Amino acid sequence: MNRRKFLSYVGCGCCGFLLNSCSTAPITDRKQLSIVSEAKLNAQAAQIFEKIKKKEKMSTDLKSLNQIKEIGKKMEYSIGEYFYKSKLDDPTVNFDWEYILIENKKVRNAWCMPGGKIAVYTGMLEVTKNINGLAAVMGHEIAHAVAKHSIERASRGVLLNSGTQIVDILSGGKLSKINRTTGMNTVGMLSQLGIMYPFNRKQESEADYLGLIFSSLSGYDIRETTKIWERMKEYNKGKEQSEFMSTHPSPDNRIKKINEWTNNIILDFPPIKKI
Repeated sequence: MNRRKFLSYVGCGCCGFLLNSCSTAPITDRKQLSIVSEAKLNAQAAQIFEKIKKKEKMSTDLKSLNQIKEIGKKMEYSIGEYFYKSKLDDPTVNFDWEYILIENKKVRNAWCMPGGKIAVYTGMLEVTKNINGLAAVMGHEIAHAVAKHSIERASRGVLLNSGTQIVDILSGGKLSKINRTTGMNTVGMLSQLGIMYPFNRKQESEADYLGLIFSSLSGYDIRETTKIWERMKEYNKGKEQSEFMSTHPSPDNRIKKINEWTNNIILDFPPIKKI
């Protein structure tokens, strides 16, 4: 088979495959690639979460841990109710929610694994300062899981790896030769800078937006969110990375967007009260 025919067959096959592998993010309706099993990813995340609980030091600050759990429970309920009342599929239906507080004051971070496994580091509490600030951070991290960003990233990674191998075959191994000559993964670097990084910034911005919605639905004051990013900006003073080289939007762009969204979200997504 000549190279042109092979390319056309691969192209047609890929197009059909991609069309059948598209989904949409909840609420925003952004088109997503989804070729990795959610059940498999959730199971892997649960295993990793158990290892983290054994490896990391768990905080004895029960007051803060209980606050985290209280916020989480409110968000679990409000997210479920919102999708139920909107007659939409609940993206958290297969979640097995769990919350931990990791003792590490040097780490100002929090994350939510696929399937609702959530961790907050004690260092982040210095930034959140209060219950509304903590809810804002948790809402953002939960939004990543609700929007299936990990599935999307994993799917894109699979597609990029497969695409690189196909291009290498079609080029007669020229890409591999370039990598061997330069000692660098040229394709990997270009795909990160040109594809993966902008894509991740889009996810981060979507998580900001959805996080505000989930916090508002859960009855928290989302006006605290910009104050958190102002504080984070101060903590990271002199350490910022350019937005082009980062997977996160710059603090200034993030704050600007949040300010643009806040009033409309307060009006359009009022608190859902538990009956």
